[in-house]
Formats: sequence, structure tokens, C-alpha cells
Amino acid sequence: MFELVDRARADDDAATRLDQLSRLPALREDRAFHLVSLAWAAIIGLLAAETAHARASAYAAFEALNRAEQVDFLAYVGAERVEDAHPRI
Repeated sequence: MFELVDRARADDDAATRLDQLSRLPALREDRAFHLVSLAWAAIIGLLAAETAHARASAYAAFEALNRAEQVDFLAYVGAERVEDAHPRI
């Protein structure tokens, strides 16, 4: 996952794979140690990549979250809308 995050800025395929990973139920439900799931980490990585493809993938992955997760995610990244989120990694 983290290797894909590192590559997403320069590799659309890496961004696409992060989007796909963010939709896996196992990654969306994995919160054993922290509020942030691996799916959220993928979305944050896509947003941080700041390319058109990565951000479009992040928006689509965000929309796949249920409404409660969306609200929690936006609170976590400190944005009112996912389009306003510009996390740095």
C-alpha cells in the first residue's frame, strides 16, 4: 500500500490500484489500532499525490464509503469536502 502511495504521483496505474484497494471490505473494516483504516490511508495517498488521475480516483473511492465513514474521513483530514482535502505525506 505505502509503495503505491509513493508511486501514485508519477504512476496512474499505482493510483488506480490504490483506488481498487480502498474498496476492499477487509481494508475498509481494518481499524484494530486506529481510527484510520487502510482504505482511508489509500484515499489520503491518492489525495496527496495531487495528480488529476489520483485525485479523481480519490473522489471515487471516497464516494464508495458509506455516509458515516465520509463524515469521519472529512473530520480526520480537516476538510468540509473531499475536494478541499490536500493532505501531505
